[in-house]
Amino acid sequence: MSLTAVAVLTGSLTLAGPANAASSPIEACGGGSYHEIDHHDIDGARIDLLYNGKTNCVVTWKTRYVGRKTFVSAFVSVGTNRAKSDPGQFEFYAGPVKLDAAGECIRWGGGAGPGIGATDVWFSQPGHCG
Repeated sequence: MSLTAVAVLTGSLTLAGPANAASSPIEACGGGSYHEIDHHDIDGARIDLLYNGKTNCVVTWKTRYVGRKTFVSAFVSVGTNRAKSDPGQFEFYAGPVKLDAAGECIRWGGGAGPGIGATDVWFSQPGHCG
């Protein structure tokens, strides 16, 4: 497991605020200026990557154990020095984690599990450059 993955799972990166109830990943990110540019399904959740022309926003939306506090996390980074994550016990989703990265490549991902840690984790390769 990479150092970044370990940091995300242990919560040692810059953390985003706690998730509050929203009706969609777009709403969680802040509204209509965001649009989905990618997503990845994992066991128990869908990781959504949204963008508004300047800021990337990642939300990991639960598809299993919805309404019950279980582990879920969201992550976005540029290189190794600028990373944000939101790991924890949430009822509906983790995130949003936001990072301004216009003109730069990002990595994004998340994890989910039925207990106190992730049983399925996914991280992208650097991409969505621009």
